[in-house]
Parts: sequence; structure tokens; C-alpha cells
Amino acid sequence: MERSAGILLPIFSLPGRYGIGSLGKEARAFADFLHAAGQRWWQILPVGPAGAGNSPYASESTFAGNPLFIDLDTLAQSGFLTEEELNKAALPEDGQVDYAALSKSRETLLRKAYSRAREVEGGQVAAWAEKNFWVKEYALFRAAHAHYADAWFNWPDEALRRHEWQAVEAARVALADEIAFQTHVQYWFFTQWASLKEYVNALGIRIIGDMPIYVSLDSADVWSERKEFLLDDEGHPQMVAGVPPDYFSEEGQLWGNPLYNWPAMKRDGYGWWIRRIDGAQKLFDMIRIDHFRGLESYWAVPAGAKSAKEGHWEKGPGMEMLRPVMGWFPQVRFIAEDLGLLTPAVLDLLRDSGLPGMKVLQFAFDSPANAYLPHNHVENSLCYTGTHDNDTLHGWWKTASKAEKAFVKKYLGASGKGAPEAILRAGQGSVSALFIAQLQDYLGIGSEGRINTPGTAQGNWSWRVDGALLTKELAASIRDLTATFARCAPEETPAAKD
Repeated sequence: MERSAGILLPIFSLPGRYGIGSLGKEARAFADFLHAAGQRWWQILPVGPAGAGNSPYASESTFAGNPLFIDLDTLAQSGFLTEEELNKAALPEDGQVDYAALSKSRETLLRKAYSRAREVEGGQVAAWAEKNFWVKEYALFRAAHAHYADAWFNWPDEALRRHEWQAVEAARVALADEIAFQTHVQYWFFTQWASLKEYVNALGIRIIGDMPIYVSLDSADVWSERKEFLLDDEGHPQMVAGVPPDYFSEEGQLWGNPLYNWPAMKRDGYGWWIRRIDGAQKLFDMIRIDHFRGLESYWAVPAGAKSAKEGHWEKGPGMEMLRPVMGWFPQVRFIAEDLGLLTPAVLDLLRDSGLPGMKVLQFAFDSPANAYLPHNHVENSLCYTGTHDNDTLHGWWKTASKAEKAFVKKYLGASGKGAPEAILRAGQGSVSALFIAQLQDYLGIGSEGRINTPGTAQGNWSWRVDGALLTKELAASIRDLTATFARCAPEETPAAKD
């Protein structure tokens, strides 16, 4: 990777008048801000339909896009929504995302738009669907989900639960209208995404996307490809995913996702992963493999367990899976999210894969030997102030231990209100090829700007930025800091312009 910098901001955190960030003009305005700030990367979170707890890491599809991100103004420009309907959909721009309210009002609005668009765009949607194999199963899954108002493993039609061919084809006929609507919604998402990505890339900015290690049990993926997962005959998990106690949670985290049937995946050459990465590489310029250490060993918790502490380690597929899968995509750049318990075997897998790992500064300040301290970084890595699972820098500083604060003062010569800025400067100055900060860290926002608190089910994934804060002055300040540490392209640095 070239020496460069970027900012982490989820799509839902963008400003806008409809209650959640979208793929419209506000996303383009933020790309303009990144360009003015000398940033070359925009890191986002998964963009699939959010699942339990509104988490983008518990999506009902590894391929589909989140309908809430569809830009309403773009639909209105096509004549599918009226100005009156847009005005009724408007919400305060400085509030948190209210998912409960949005899920009800937004679907009604999209159905109105669909009633006006289906004849106009029907041919385009059909052509698009032919090129995207996954939408056929996903749209049927969504239609059946709405019909039965329940998770797939509770559907009363046993043959449909088992995804038997005759039952599936009968459902396609019976639910044809709803399937058409769900397909059209995905067409809108991906058409708008392609337009946005073209705009962002034209500015010299690339998008880092996240690929969750696991998928939700109640998902189109598990329902339609049960053989890829460790399920019993009724479709219930035998074991579920999680992590043992760690930095983020003293109790560990019980995610509840079904585990993979790695022997079955190996038999067909890991085709499920190849299809999945093929979908992701059409959306993103670089893909972060979430919970990379789970490919070496993963935490398996008995189904029905009340705590992640009841789990145990199972051996993952390692390079046996990574080698052929990455071999299919020599043009794709990957990041290994190598956080958590890093055993020698995990470090060996990272080295053998050749992928850049992550260095998180909020984990760094306890001793000179800490691998996350800037003097211990390596070029083939990404340095982060914190990830979406961390507090903001200012929030972290307020709750940091006395020992951490003392070490920050000793290491960076900074304390008090100046410490977060000093940590930002240290990250920019790291030898790591790429430096990423949360936008909140440049804005000086405290814990009220935190994206996610691992181990908690409520109050996450809802922070939104006030667009008025994204000023030319802030962009210039970030650009100056970025240029100081040679992370801007030469033509972007003040010296080159002079």
C-alpha cells in the first residue's frame, strides 16, 4: 500500500434530512470533504440490511444492500416520489438514528415509489437481476419472511424451510408480487451505490468495506445454503459463535451466529467464500476480513448456552482456505482484522497470508514492548486510533487508567486535553502504510459519538454527524496534519502547490 490516510465513518452516520445517512448528496459531500482533507480512504461498516440490535454485523444477507440507505431525493428526481412525500419523511438532522420509526415509514415510502417505478424500470431491473444470482434467493427469503412474519426456521411449510425445490418454486409463484418489490429495492440500492462509488473513486478516494466473519442464522444465506453451516435436521445450530473474555468484555461475547461446516466448504473448493468475496469486491476497493483470528481458531459455544464462557476453541481452516480463496482475486486488497487473543499460531497465519494487520493506539499505552505503540509498527499494517468497537479518543481518554495516562505523558509528552491530539499525531507519524481515524476523533467528540459498545445489545449503530461541523477549516487542518507526515500524494501537499 502507498503511504496514505483515511477516515472511518459508517454510511448511517452521514448527515441528511431523512433520519439516516444515505447514498445521495450528503455522501458525495463527505467524499468532497475527504478530498479536501487529503484523505485517500473512506472506511465504512457492512452495508447489508441491519439485523438484531440494528447491527450491520448481523445482516439477513451477505450480498444484499440496506434499503434504509437508498437516497429518497434520487427517487424523487426520477419521478417516483413527490415533494410532499419527501417533506413528510423529513426528520431532525442532528438526531440519532431511530431504527424502529424508520423501518415502518421507509418501507411504506419505498412501496409508493415502487408502484410508480415498476412499469418504467421493469426491464432494467430484470436485466440487473439476471447478473446478480443471489437476489433470486434473497427476494424470495424476504417475501416468505413477510408472509409468515417469522424467522425461516419457524415457517410452517417444512419443505420450504428445508429449501426443497418444489416448495421453493411454488413459493416463487405465490409470492411473485412481493418478490418483484424486494428485487426492485435491491436494484435501487446497487444502482445508487455504483453511482456513488464512481464519484468517490474519481476524487482519488477508495472505499474500505468490512466483511463480517459470520452471518446471521435468520438469513437468506443460511436458509438457502444450509449445507455450509453446522445445523441439525431442523435447521437449528449445533454450536454458535462468540469470543471468550477479552479487552472489550469481561464476560466474553455470545454472538449466536451459526458456525461454518468447514469440511463441507473444503469439498467444493470454498465456493461459498469465493461467491461472497466476489460480491464484496464489486462494492469495495479494499476488504477488511472481520475477526481474522477466527480463521486460525474460533470460539465455539454450545447452542443454548447462557454465556460465552461456556465455549471452547476449535481449529479453523487457516491457509488451507485463504490460499485458494485469495488466489481467485489477485487484484483485491485485503486487511486482516487481527485483534483479540493473538496466539503465536494467529501471528503465523497473518505472516503466511501476507495481509496487513491492524495496530490500534487505544490498546497501546502500557509498556514499551506493546506491539501497538508506533515505534513497534511495521509498514505492512494499518494504524488506527480506534475501531468502531472502541470509544472515541476523547471518550477513551476520560476513562483511561492512571497507568495509561501516565504512559501517554511519558511516551508522547502530552496530558490532559492535549493527549487525544497527540495520539492523532502519533498515528499519522506511524510507519504503518495506512492511518485511519474515526471522524469523531478529529471533531473532538466524546463518548456520545461512540458507534458500538461490544457486549451490549441496545443503543449502538445510531450516532450521526452534524453536517455543519464538516467545515473547510477542519478539512484544511486535517490535510495539513496529513501532509506533515507524508500521507498526502505529492500534488496535494502545500509544498507541491507552492
